[in-house]
Amino acid sequence: MEAVFTNVRLRVAVFFLLTSLLKTDVTEAMQITSSGPQTIQKPQGSTVTLGCTYTPGTEDTGELDIEWSNVSPDMTQKDTLILSYAGGQTHHYGDSGLSKRLSFIGNPMQGDASISVSDVRLSDTGTYQCKVKKAPGVDMRKVTLVVMVPPSVPKCWVEGSEEKGGTVSLRCKSSQGSTPLSYVWTRESGGAMPSTATQNPQSGELLISNHTDSNTGSYVCEAKNAVGKAQCKYELHAYNPTNKVGVIVGAVIGALLLFLLLLLLIWLLICCCHKRRYQKEVANEIREDAPAPESRPSSRNSSLRSVMGYRTHPGVNYSSVRSHLPSIRESGHGVIYTGGSSGTSLPTTAGDKPAPLQYDHQYGYPV
Repeated sequence: MEAVFTNVRLRVAVFFLLTSLLKTDVTEAMQITSSGPQTIQKPQGSTVTLGCTYTPGTEDTGELDIEWSNVSPDMTQKDTLILSYAGGQTHHYGDSGLSKRLSFIGNPMQGDASISVSDVRLSDTGTYQCKVKKAPGVDMRKVTLVVMVPPSVPKCWVEGSEEKGGTVSLRCKSSQGSTPLSYVWTRESGGAMPSTATQNPQSGELLISNHTDSNTGSYVCEAKNAVGKAQCKYELHAYNPTNKVGVIVGAVIGALLLFLLLLLLIWLLICCCHKRRYQKEVANEIREDAPAPESRPSSRNSSLRSVMGYRTHPGVNYSSVRSHLPSIRESGHGVIYTGGSSGTSLPTTAGDKPAPLQYDHQYGYPV
């Protein structure tokens, strides 16, 4: 038994010895001492600090080399180097839009490899790794940065009516803001929240059943996420319920009047079409029955002279022929026209007296 206890004591002593040796090695090796949160949430446009303080070991006598990389979410892809410090010089890599906004906060030679990122953007969201090397020691630390958009000023409104005895639905919604967004309704004036009120933090709806005058007052909705909050107000009222029977009757009467008005318009259109069609038919009948227009006397005289084969001569006057053509004979004193019917005027020579002109009512001038 004594040999057994001796063996156990020996094993315990060896265990404590090894443990102390391991602690000594860890303490003396390169060690990053930053103890800040591993995940940082910041609003868009702000400046964020990614901590990376370190303590080198006694045997770490090599050249200091600090690297900051953007860790790829795909484990099969390489990480992207964005900032380094080596040989007393700072070097920027990768996207200039990000690297220009990176800088070391303190002196990297004095055990502080922390960096700041100014004017953070949604595209800056990702995991960043700090790697400190000083041969033979090396240590790393990862920090996840989440850039979020604070909620915009929400809009408050009531959906439906605010009638007494019914259910009132108050709504609240922000047009911008990174998820998760939550909404909380509170009563600013008029007392505590109604006992019949229930709200949904995800949708921003506040339901108040059996609405009464005691529920009126000012209500405030606050929208918030991890990086900000905003609020809006709504003044709730209580109205007497409307006469639904009267509304229905009025709607029916209005529909009937509209229907009658449509019928009247259709009837007027039909009458107008029939009237135009009748006027068109009458006009066509008048044009078909109308006699051909008579030719003017001058035109008839010209035609007669053309048919008789004689021309006008100076000193000879002609009158219109109304019934029958005259006979022609020669005389020693010149050409004499005779044989016309009564009322027929014959041309005469220059020596004879011309026949007087008579006004013709049919044509409106003397002939």
